[in-house]
Amino acid sequence: MTDADKIIKNLNYHKNLRSKLFMENIINTENASKPLGAYPHARRVGNLLFLSGIGPRNPKDNSIPGLKLSKKGKIKSYDIEAECHSVFANVKAVLEASGSSWDKIIDVTVFLTNMKKDFPVYNKIYAEYFSSVQACRTTVEIKSMPTPIAIELKVIATID
Repeated sequence: MTDADKIIKNLNYHKNLRSKLFMENIINTENASKPLGAYPHARRVGNLLFLSGIGPRNPKDNSIPGLKLSKKGKIKSYDIEAECHSVFANVKAVLEASGSSWDKIIDVTVFLTNMKKDFPVYNKIYAEYFSSVQACRTTVEIKSMPTPIAIELKVIATID
């Protein structure tokens, strides 16, 4: 084997190793609602875990808790309380599948589609789940989401 062959073999080995390590840092779970596109539930980088936007859809049947749609697919009513509990359960499932846990959450970005109507209920439920965690939090109102959900969370946590 020539020196050039050895160098190419070594480069290919390291390229495959990097690719394998990259894929091992990608986390998906059947215990949380499925991503709607080509992205994972979470990705580990060093000792940080970055969760993709997680919504309240039921992981078993993709339903949205408390949602009632018209025959034309418009939202007739929704239950922000049910969606909050469901989105927190989905986040917990992703954290656990990643080897992290609820108490290791350090930052949360919350997206609501109706701040005025939903913030009081969401904020009360959030306090029940996060009182001992004390994660940094940002809550923003957005016009809509890809599915008729009222809340979505983007989370950063630590991992051992």
